Amino acid sequence: MADPLVALLSDLVALDSVNPALVPGGAGEGAIADRIAHELRSSGLDVTVSEAAPGRPNVVGVLESARAGRSLMLCGHSDTVGVAGMDAPFDPVVRGDRLYGRGSQDMKGGVAAILGAARTLAAEGLPAGRLVVAIVADEEHLSLGADALVREWTADAAVVTEPTDLTIAIGHKGFAWVEVVAQGRAAHGSRPREGRDAILRMGRVLSALERLDREIQARPEHPFLGTGSLHASLVEGGRELSSYPDRCVLQMERRLLTGEPEDSALREVEALLAALRAEDPELEVSARHLFGRPAYETPAGHALPALLEESLVRQGRVAQRGGATFWTDAAILGHAGIPSVVFGPGGAGLHGLEEHVRVSEVVACRDALVDLARSFCAG
Repeated sequence: MADPLVALLSDLVALDSVNPALVPGGAGEGAIADRIAHELRSSGLDVTVSEAAPGRPNVVGVLESARAGRSLMLCGHSDTVGVAGMDAPFDPVVRGDRLYGRGSQDMKGGVAAILGAARTLAAEGLPAGRLVVAIVADEEHLSLGADALVREWTADAAVVTEPTDLTIAIGHKGFAWVEVVAQGRAAHGSRPREGRDAILRMGRVLSALERLDREIQARPEHPFLGTGSLHASLVEGGRELSSYPDRCVLQMERRLLTGEPEDSALREVEALLAALRAEDPELEVSARHLFGRPAYETPAGHALPALLEESLVRQGRVAQRGGATFWTDAAILGHAGIPSVVFGPGGAGLHGLEEHVRVSEVVACRDALVDLARSFCAG
């Protein structure tokens, strides 16, 4: 007989929750928030639904024990990236140990594991303390949901169930987005003395950024995060083939390690541009910070990773620690004073055209979370 968790996960994948900030007209989190709230209420949790932004609901469920203890937050996000190019993104299909569909891995598998753990703990009783289930909006864009969450809720520790292949990620990289603008002078393509090519000038910037990226990646590696990096994400410039382009805009991303502040990317770029202007005083280039989020590490010596390792071992799994290359809401929780780890079921096709999650890992994640909540909250 199939585990009921598979049916729950299928229900979640079948609901369109594409982030409207990424895809204009995207369905958003309304319908899936209703389904999650119903699941938590039917499990016996006290549920609060609140808007992180208009039409962008967070769902929080609370399970209280009669005995005092610690509080544990289980956190996931309900939004997904877009579905362009996918054949049947909201048609969950199980093939062997894989469940396919948009968001199956990122991160409705992890959300299903949280909801399944909450149902088990409510049915069997939380021995002590408090369980807080938080399913938030907008992680795939600006994390408005997590920002709103930490203004109203806290806990002694948290697990964010992003996909880690059941590795206990005790940290992850941050990121910063920087925009660079090169100015030129528009002119007819046949009149080089009148024109100034902004795109060619941006080429100098791109060449210097490539050298900087090589230097960053040659630095000593972080024990479990590797090195920082940068890449040119978007470039736009020019108006027509027979005209000198008067403006070129580059938007780039810098991936950050712990200890590297968000403004380090802008400072690196500004230093690079100053060196280029020193070589050519007529070069008109400028940079500005667009958005960023810091890296995060679980505080050294915190009990949460070790307790989660013990829970995995009790489930017959091999416990392994590591780091995540991608950013998660764990950084928002952690920097708000909630020590966090990232731990969730794996699969493949993250943000791709064919996405799946391993069903056995969704079940294992649920069972490990149940065991963890019992040990941590009673501690």
